[in-house]
Amino acid sequence: MSRPTSALRFRVRYSDTDRMGTFSSDRALDWFEHGRTELLREIGLPYAEVEARGVMLPVAEAHVRYLGRAGYDELLELTTTAAMAGRARLRCDARIVRAEDGSPVADGYTVHAFTDPSGKPIRPPRWFLEALAGGA
Repeated sequence: MSRPTSALRFRVRYSDTDRMGTFSSDRALDWFEHGRTELLREIGLPYAEVEARGVMLPVAEAHVRYLGRAGYDELLELTTTAAMAGRARLRCDARIVRAEDGSPVADGYTVHAFTDPSGKPIRPPRWFLEALAGGA
């Protein structure tokens, strides 16, 4: 079974860079969130709708590998894929490359629990699982 995938291009903003002239390490997770948000939107589940239906997706785990530099105004491409990790967690894998030559910048993943608005763990709703399966 293939996994839903989303790709987007964006430029490194000046505020994304540090004194060394490359993106700040914390930006990768921010960019991962951008990719995850767009992937969910593309499969018909914008975050706002998911939350309005009483489902929260807090980050339970995150991992980033820094593979290269990216400076101000460079065009990057972020590819995000999603799949269930076990029965009650969502895993989103991300890969960021320079759009010009495909050289790697960062990759990693985030794992999300399913909770109600109070933070109590819940099972993934059927409508979420169906959208994830249909977004492939």
